[in-house]
Amino acid sequence: MELVASSGLAAAVTVPGSGPGGGSGVLGVDSGGSGLRVVLAVDGGRITAPLTSGEPVRTGPRGIDAGHLLGQLLPMARRLMADAGVGTLRAVTVGAAGLTTLGDSLRAELPSALARELGVRRLALVADAVAAYTGALGQRVGTVVAAGTGMIAIGTDLREWRRADGWGHLLGDSGSGAWIGQAGLDAALRAYDGRPGGSAPLLARVEAVFGSAPAVPGRLYPRPDRPAVLASFAPEVAVCADGGDPAAIGVLAAAARHIADSAAAVCPTEADAPSAGTEGAGEVRLALTGGLFRMGDPLLVPLRAALAERLPYVREVPAAGDPLDGAVGIAVELADDRLTLPRDDSMLFVVRDISDAADASDNRSQDRSP
Repeated sequence: MELVASSGLAAAVTVPGSGPGGGSGVLGVDSGGSGLRVVLAVDGGRITAPLTSGEPVRTGPRGIDAGHLLGQLLPMARRLMADAGVGTLRAVTVGAAGLTTLGDSLRAELPSALARELGVRRLALVADAVAAYTGALGQRVGTVVAAGTGMIAIGTDLREWRRADGWGHLLGDSGSGAWIGQAGLDAALRAYDGRPGGSAPLLARVEAVFGSAPAVPGRLYPRPDRPAVLASFAPEVAVCADGGDPAAIGVLAAAARHIADSAAAVCPTEADAPSAGTEGAGEVRLALTGGLFRMGDPLLVPLRAALAERLPYVREVPAAGDPLDGAVGIAVELADDRLTLPRDDSMLFVVRDISDAADASDNRSQDRSP
């Protein structure tokens, strides 16, 4: 496994250090499709540059492979701690894609392993959507739509979490990059066949990208990364929409409606907004995060129109940070006993006191109340 420093945290700075010492800090981990990203926030506010593994954590019969994650995480954590002169980790947060449905092994094995190997006593295991939410909005009432190849919406009134979609490209992810790409390919192949609903501009883009329309199945179906291949065609749909192609415009308008539907399904009500005298009083915030929204106006213009229609009381704000920022933020709040986000074993699983590594699994029920 190669460990490389990477950019990712806003205003991240490398923290000098000569080795383990008396310092303390918290560790944030983002485990996704491109591997692990790990960052150390040293007490006092200094943040290290992230390390990246570049190897996605395996998924096996028991779900996310805890041993494979630990095999990557432990050397990265030790390197960051040594470089920063940190001897104590006050808390660790691991944000993991697939935690909600595939996280049993992580919940069972990580608390004791991290206590034994790194002396960790406080741990939060969070779904990647929760990490994205916290990175974007912090501990506030609101909604976040995270969209790239896939798409999920998550919202909270600080009493419970709500999520919509995120079911994968075969069952959902409606409005996602994979969904847009598939709809664009459908319109292109309709034009090739001479069926209604086709798009000559999209067919031209298929021929430029794939070589020919008949080549598409062979380029797509054998691939294990089919969602990513589908999503790679989404920018071509945006180009054609920007050029005035009705079919492409229709695809993005439909994607916008799907995304707005998911946001509306999870969004807190206007009555859930913070009361007067608190930060963001009277506001329910919404943030859009993820690579899909880099498509720009061809998607954002119809999306904002759909959101204004469905959620007129919501204020869209820029995402403050990414999922790794969210993981660090949760770790800081957990270390300082300020974590107010709602607990949920499948989405935000917290162990506050791993008093004995051998008995860590007994603590799974210690902190399930909001």
